[in-house]
Parts: sequence; structure tokens; C-alpha cells
Amino acid sequence: MAAPSGRSGRGLWGAVVAAAALLWLGARAAEGPSAAEFDVRPGGEVHSFSRSLGDYTCTFTYSAQGGTNEQWQMIIGVSEDDLLFSCSVWRPQGKSYLFFTQFKAEVRGAKIEHAMAYSQAAVGGQSDVPLKQEEFEITETTVSHREGKFRFELSKLMIIAKTPRDEL
Repeated sequence: MAAPSGRSGRGLWGAVVAAAALLWLGARAAEGPSAAEFDVRPGGEVHSFSRSLGDYTCTFTYSAQGGTNEQWQMIIGVSEDDLLFSCSVWRPQGKSYLFFTQFKAEVRGAKIEHAMAYSQAAVGGQSDVPLKQEEFEITETTVSHREGKFRFELSKLMIIAKTPRDEL
């Protein structure tokens, strides 16, 4: 089976590559992965949460409605050879019960190679449930909802980005 090319990272191959890369980055991170918990707050206002590690930054920006605050987590890591940067944002309890009106994850200092967004994160024997391809879009530096197509459910984002050192 041939691997798809481009930044989409969608489908089984993209999910396998992204998961393997995240595990590898977590095990071999030069500076060690950086994890932080934050509250995703409903109310319709736009909120952002950022973490940096060395020359790289990941920012999660969103607006959500309904329910109460949910505890989410962001983990970022840089590979030992400084060729890959990873950013994962998710609700550790699995499915979010908030109604997301928008979302965007942005990386600085690297270009996205693979990314995926999920309506449900794997917990308790359940599997990740990916968003449909038409619900979100991926550029060189962002993963974001697609206006009019996104169905308001988000529980996890995963990004694997190549650093400029790969181009030397």
C-alpha cells in the first residue's frame, strides 16, 4: 500500500504515521515533551492557549458554546534530531460535550507534514473518531474548521510538522 502524499495525513496511513511519530517524539524528545492542562471555556468568546518549546510554538484558538468548562491538554515535543515538531491538543476524558463554533491550531517555526482532527478521542477501549475530510482544512501552518462544513464536534487535534533544519 502506498502512502498518500501531501499534508492531508487523512485516512488510515496518516493516522498510523501521526501516532507513530508522536510516540517516537515523546520517547526521544531532545528537551522532553512539554505538557500543559487548560480549560476550554464555553460562552461564545474566542480563546487561545499557546505553548512553546525552543524555536517552535503551537497555539490552539477556539470558540465554544454550551455546558461548562472542560479540562483539555496540550503536549508539544521536538525530535532528538530537531527535524520534527509535534503538537497534540485533546480532551483526555474522550468526547467533548461542548459545541465548537470554530477552531484553529497553528504552529510557528515548522511546516505541517501530517495533521488530523477528531470528534472523539480514544479512551476506555474506544477508538479515535476522525472528522470528515470536508469538515477541516490543513495549510502549511494551520489546521482549522471549514466554515459551513464543520459539524461543531471536536475532541482532539494532532499535528506533525517538519522543522526548517530538515531543509538544510
